[in-house]
Amino acid sequence: MTQALPLAGLRVLDLSRALSGPFCSMILGDFGAEVVKIEPAPHGDMVRQWGPFAEDTSVYYLSGNRNKKSVALDFRHPEGLAIVREMAAKADILVENFRAGVMAQMGMGQAELMALNPGLIHGSITGFGSDGPKGHWPGFDQIAQGFSGFMSFTGTPESGPQRVGVAIGDLTSGMWTAMGILAAVIQRQASGRGQKVETSLLASLVGLLSVQGQRYLSLGEVPAPVGNVHPVIAPYGVFEAQDGPLNIGGATQEQWVKIARLLGLEALLSDPRFVNNAARMQHRIALKELLEERLRTQPRAAWTAQMVALGIPAGPINDIADVFADPQVQHCGLVEEFTHPVIGPMRQVGNPVRIDGLREGSVRLPPPLLGEHTVEVLRDFGYGRERIDAWLADGVVSQHGLG
Repeated sequence: MTQALPLAGLRVLDLSRALSGPFCSMILGDFGAEVVKIEPAPHGDMVRQWGPFAEDTSVYYLSGNRNKKSVALDFRHPEGLAIVREMAAKADILVENFRAGVMAQMGMGQAELMALNPGLIHGSITGFGSDGPKGHWPGFDQIAQGFSGFMSFTGTPESGPQRVGVAIGDLTSGMWTAMGILAAVIQRQASGRGQKVETSLLASLVGLLSVQGQRYLSLGEVPAPVGNVHPVIAPYGVFEAQDGPLNIGGATQEQWVKIARLLGLEALLSDPRFVNNAARMQHRIALKELLEERLRTQPRAAWTAQMVALGIPAGPINDIADVFADPQVQHCGLVEEFTHPVIGPMRQVGNPVRIDGLREGSVRLPPPLLGEHTVEVLRDFGYGRERIDAWLADGVVSQHGLG
């Protein structure tokens, strides 16, 4: 018998757009929640306009909106907002990523939501927080990457600050919010009450500063960009072999000893410059040069095989094509196949968490067309067909394939 998904029975009202909120609600949908995506008519979520496109469908949109049903609704129409409020009264979870104050302007501030639905869990993502001196600032991922310090230690001394190659602030704020929502769901089982779960792009990235943040807080050190080497471990990073770069991670003293012996550099083990990690960090440039002199005698694949056999973490630097062609990636089922109503057969990176309920994959619904489920969802929320037809006629809501 197929095991029920862990969030089955929970209804999520997703008012968010772009990436942070949609990524949060997609995670909840992957784990079995019913996610209703409310999109502004007539153009829908802004991300639908962002390229590149597959069969006129934004791949950016495709990447963050599976396992959802789409309702197209005119937020500027008084009846449209009334519908959203009525749906919030029947939802378990509401996710939004509006600027601070917008929900209150819509008549759905936190006090109104709790009065409307005391059990509602309200997930909110802003750029810089809902209050404070910069709470009113608009928030986009790269702005937050720079503001949080992330860009200051990413890159090389020559390149200067660099952004992470994906919208890491959007994605991590979505993940943090999903975790907070799940914690609130558990607490609601005991209290019977909902609550607001809030984070921001800024807070999410500061929450990931890890050792770089602790270096400053404990030692007053301001990390600088060091490229593809580890900030506190040597030898750990990118090294040049005969046919190009590979990653090597000598994180422990034992692994360093194995690397030195494998490369025929036993003499370095007694060299005061490399006797322990602290010394190696001080002389990591010289160490890198010595290691690469030997590494350039064989190709990357040969060194990787030898190091892995010795228990030394090592591996290639793949491009995306290499990643999806890799047998381990394929074995782990990280790419899932399904049918999209316009594109047809398509592949997507699925949910990477493996639990019993997701053993057959995480994609149950393809990313929806704009307004694909408007009538279906409104009927599920208890509205009669006559009323729905009137809204369709007046442009309050729209259904894909009608009009």
